[in-house]
Amino acid sequence: MIRFDFEKSVGYWIFSTGHMLSRAMNEELSAHGITYRQWEVLAWLSYHGEITQSELAEQMRIEAPTLVGVIDRMERDGWITRETDPCDRRKKIIRATDKVQPVWEQMVNCALSVRARAIVGIPEEDLEVMRRTLSLMRDNMGENVLGPVPTDALVAPTGPTKATTPID
Repeated sequence: MIRFDFEKSVGYWIFSTGHMLSRAMNEELSAHGITYRQWEVLAWLSYHGEITQSELAEQMRIEAPTLVGVIDRMERDGWITRETDPCDRRKKIIRATDKVQPVWEQMVNCALSVRARAIVGIPEEDLEVMRRTLSLMRDNMGENVLGPVPTDALVAPTGPTKATTPID
């Protein structure tokens, strides 16, 4: 019989928690006619202003073909525009439309609500340890949230790291 110790599996706890956070975001955002993945696109656009489709896939840590379906639906629903880059016709530039502005604050409030639910009873000191630990784990895996880590940076940080991300 095969055995696996889920209690000691860091990956299991991270993936399981991530899945539950994603489900909670989908439930909150459904009232606005948008999914968590679509919200994530808008969050990155709020961070960057505009971004190429390939850069967006990289930021979201998903394959470009997976993103195409999300982008197609968002374009169809009027959330984003996709235009050919005048400097490189192979690239598509993604921008949020004016339709987003009136409901963006409500969408952000959905994320804040999910965050508040998720961290109930967790002391701030523990949250900071978790942020530092997850940041170090992400760096150990070769990337930080804002892009690839230069190869000379692939050493354990000597102090707390701060990364800013629109994704909560």
